[in-house]
Amino acid sequence: MKKVLTSFLTVLLAASMLAACSQTASQPGSSGGDAGGKKRFAIIFKNTGNPYGEKQMEGFKIAIEETGGEAILKAPDQPTAEAQIQMIEELISQKVDAIAVVANDPDALQPALKKAMDAGIKVLSLDSAVNTQSRLVHINQADPERIGRVQVQAAAEMIGSKGEIAVLSATSQATNQNLWIEWMKKELEDPKYKDMKLVKVAYGDDLRDKSVSETEALLKSYPDLKAIIAPTTVGIAAAGKVLTDKGLKDKVKLTGLGLPSEMAEYIESGVSPWMYLWNPVDVGYLSGYAADALVKGTITGKVGEKFTAGKLGEKEIIADGDGTQIMLGDPFKFDPANIGEWKQVY
Repeated sequence: MKKVLTSFLTVLLAASMLAACSQTASQPGSSGGDAGGKKRFAIIFKNTGNPYGEKQMEGFKIAIEETGGEAILKAPDQPTAEAQIQMIEELISQKVDAIAVVANDPDALQPALKKAMDAGIKVLSLDSAVNTQSRLVHINQADPERIGRVQVQAAAEMIGSKGEIAVLSATSQATNQNLWIEWMKKELEDPKYKDMKLVKVAYGDDLRDKSVSETEALLKSYPDLKAIIAPTTVGIAAAGKVLTDKGLKDKVKLTGLGLPSEMAEYIESGVSPWMYLWNPVDVGYLSGYAADALVKGTITGKVGEKFTAGKLGEKEIIADGDGTQIMLGDPFKFDPANIGEWKQVY
C-alpha cells in the first residue's frame, strides 16, 4: 500500500509541475519558465481584456511555435507605460531572446528597452510604435497615410461631406492613432471638405466603459454631430452600442477600425455602413517571424533586408523616418456584402 501511495504522489507531483509550466507562457506577468533549450520570444500588448490584442498575441505565438521557439505573452491590467516598463525589466532578468512591444507611450519605454538591447535582447515594436532609438524595426499594419485619409473619405461619403464629425481614439499617447489622426486632419484640409468640421478628438483609453462614456459625452456636447470616426477596435464597438441603444443610426454615422466579429451587428444594422481593419493575427504573426529573423541574424533592421515570414511570404524592411519598418499591407474594407464571411474569421 505504501508503494502504491508513493507512486501515486509521484505521478500527481509530475502532473502538477507540467500543468504549471504549461501556463506560464500565456499568463500576463508570468515568466517563460524552462524553455528546454528553445529561444524565448516575448510580446507585450497594451492591456488585458482587449480582443484585438488577444488576436495579435495569438498570431505571434503561432509564428514563434512554427519557428521552434517559445512564446511568452504579456499584458498589464491597465494601458500604462509604467506597467509595461515593469514587464520589460522582468523579461530582461529572465534573459529572453527578443521582446516585441505594442507601446502605450512612444518615449517612456526607451530607457528600459535600451537596457534590453544592451543586454543582447532583440527589440521590435508592432502596431503602436516606440521611438526609433528604442527598437531595431517596427511592424506596421498598413500605410498610416492611407489609414488616416480613408477614414475621413468614408465619413464624408456617409454624410454627404457636410456636418460636424468627431474622433474617438484610444489613449492620447498612442503613436499609431495619433499618426492616423494627423493624416485625417491633413485630408480635411482639402477644399472638398469645406462643409465638414472636426469638433473634437476624444480618448477612451481603449477601455470599453470609458469609450462608452466618451461617446455619450460627444453626443451630448455636439447635438448636431453627423459622424464618429473611431480608429480603435474597442472604441468603435463601444460607439456602435451607444448609437444602437439610443436609436441614432439614421442621425449619426460610424466608421473607423474594428474587429468584424464585434462589429458585424452594427454593420448589418446600418449603424456603421462600413469600416476598415487588417487581420490582427497576421500583425502578430509577422512580428513573430521578424523577431525570429532578428535573433537568427537573418536581418538586423536595416533598409533593404529581406526575410521569409511563413505564410505571408517574403517581406522587405523599408524606411520609417529615421528608423525602419516592415509593412503588412493595405487596410481592408468591411461592409454588408462581406461582413457575414469575415465575422467567422476574427
